[in-house]
Amino acid sequence: MNKLFSLLIYLLMQLLQRRTAAQVCSNNPNVTYPAPVAASGWEYRLIANGLTRPRGIAFDADGGLLVVQSGVGLTHLTLDDGGGTCLAVTSNTTLISDPTLNHGLALSGDGKTIYVSSAESVFAFAYDSQAARVDLSSNVTLVTNMSNSDHTTRTLLVSKKQPGTLLVSRGSSANEDDDARDINSGHSQIRSFNITRIGPGDSPYDFLDGNLIGWGLRNSVGVAEHPSTGGIWSVENSVDQLQRQGQDIHQNNPGEELNYHGVLGSSDHQGGNYGYPDCYTLWSTAGFPNLGNLQVGDQFADDDAPSNVTDTSCNTDYVPPRIAFQAHSAPLDIKFAPNASEAFVTFHGSWNRNEATGYRIISLAFDSNGQPTAPQNSTNAVTDIIANADVTNCPDQCFRPVGLAFDSDDRLWFSSDATGEIFVLEQTNASNGGDGNPGDGNPNDGNPNDGNPNDGNPNDGNPGDGNGGDGNGGGNGQNAAGGLISERHGTVVVAQAAVLAGLLLA
Repeated sequence: MNKLFSLLIYLLMQLLQRRTAAQVCSNNPNVTYPAPVAASGWEYRLIANGLTRPRGIAFDADGGLLVVQSGVGLTHLTLDDGGGTCLAVTSNTTLISDPTLNHGLALSGDGKTIYVSSAESVFAFAYDSQAARVDLSSNVTLVTNMSNSDHTTRTLLVSKKQPGTLLVSRGSSANEDDDARDINSGHSQIRSFNITRIGPGDSPYDFLDGNLIGWGLRNSVGVAEHPSTGGIWSVENSVDQLQRQGQDIHQNNPGEELNYHGVLGSSDHQGGNYGYPDCYTLWSTAGFPNLGNLQVGDQFADDDAPSNVTDTSCNTDYVPPRIAFQAHSAPLDIKFAPNASEAFVTFHGSWNRNEATGYRIISLAFDSNGQPTAPQNSTNAVTDIIANADVTNCPDQCFRPVGLAFDSDDRLWFSSDATGEIFVLEQTNASNGGDGNPGDGNPNDGNPNDGNPNDGNPNDGNPGDGNGGDGNGGGNGQNAAGGLISERHGTVVVAQAAVLAGLLLA
């Protein structure tokens, strides 16, 4: 009985501490543009601002937040955790000062090595997470010979299923890059490397030395490994300003892509050609020239493709996406929930479509086999998690999400490069803390353009893509901008504690 009573007291204290921390949290910075709106069941808070184009983010073994500031280097943020979304930055330390670092970031399985990338190379540094210190003298170049123009980010992923394996994603050198047809160009490819073979004094890998995971991938900025099955997934930024048989279709096509690349160590689904620059994915069938039997998610031939590439061959000779996304939403990262039930994707947002789209974070449901639950031809596979309240303000007065990371408490963090910010999201059992917003609880309530395809930036995925928001919004201390937990959530906390007490003392 004493043990049960002690457990009850502990759990009650945790629940009440969570509520109290949310109500009295002293860290309440406001955004300088109309406050984003979280979906029902989610809360968020702005944690850090004033950063320079923050892109890739990751947590170290001691809870420090690592941030690549594009054109600046790598930064360590020490956090004071008050529970829930009540966190604050207590120190900001530059670990690596290097303006060539622009996006890529990963940690070794033991947390003692940091991997970062420039447009040309991947580097490894010894790292002490307790001291928040990088040994700059330990720098080893792992992969090199990746320079090309236009898409210059080099996304990094360290496999948990195949320790010692590093994946590197490299984009195209143009909107439609003819060189990507040549597998030996290295353009528009994802490759993997056994980095246990590279030590101090060893020559780095040439990018072409890597094992081919996939090619014909215009700019797959987001790459992730499914935590249960080990399946490799990427999100693709597709082409802009596209025509079909001489007709402009760029407002609504082609779709962005979620692509599957199989499991590391297996030949199934690996090394395939995903079509670029000759085949693209159909998102909107409305008014599509010579539609024929094509459906959403099918691939169609580009007007400039070689004569032997047709709609038919695009769907027989190339690997189709598993899911198509709203055209040109610019997906820049993908992370799986720790329980593997869903994946989260950042949509950086369009820049030159008549009606803006993207500028949000979405989730996709996955089944127990590690595959999306939605069919390949779905147009409603995604669920909004957080979005700008009014995309007509975008890009100038909007957050633009880039990197994602889960902390040890399964809170989801994201960076916004255009606004220089870091946010935290937490899932709850109640509606979000927004107060008085017509779209409260649904990021796209009332948006007549919700779900419409859009046009993207030829440089989608590049560190300089987009313009920083600088508006006058933000909301008061009771809305989502402040990240405060709603009264309904406080009631739920107390109710949970009461039910728990009844169960333990029954």
